[in-house]
Amino acid sequence: YVKAYRETGASGVVLAEPLTGLLSPAMAEEFSEPYVRRLIEQVQTDDFIVIYHNCGDNTIAMIDSILRTGATAYHFGNSIDMREMLGKIPKDIMVMGNVDPAGQFKAGTPESIRAETLRIMEACCPDYPNFVISSGCDIPPASRWENIHAFFDAVDEYYTRG
Repeated sequence: YVKAYRETGASGVVLAEPLTGLLSPAMAEEFSEPYVRRLIEQVQTDDFIVIYHNCGDNTIAMIDSILRTGATAYHFGNSIDMREMLGKIPKDIMVMGNVDPAGQFKAGTPESIRAETLRIMEACCPDYPNFVISSGCDIPPASRWENIHAFFDAVDEYYTRG
């Protein structure tokens, strides 16, 4: 399936592995890591990347196993402390996340998503240049456009501060 995407000219895929975040680290190491690693080894090239996504609660505890998958970049959900996670990942590896998609993009307000986006960026961006702010998972249907715009406005605000 992923090879077919690559053959069509796609530049990469996001490999979602959220249920692994519900497993213990030992179970994830046994039942996820080898299979994800094999898939990544077979498809990832200099021209085609794999971004590993996991939004489970246990991702910090299983980060060594996650990193052994060899993905180009990693994307994490809002159930973890992103700054703590970043401290466990080499700074030459891109890490993305983790604004709450349901709580902020769908159910939040422009003010709350602005505050949360800036909070995460202020905690992570100064010390981790490999961090890219994003939603922690898929943006739910019926999310308000005002909230999506507020997210991007907050990112612009952060980077244009004097």
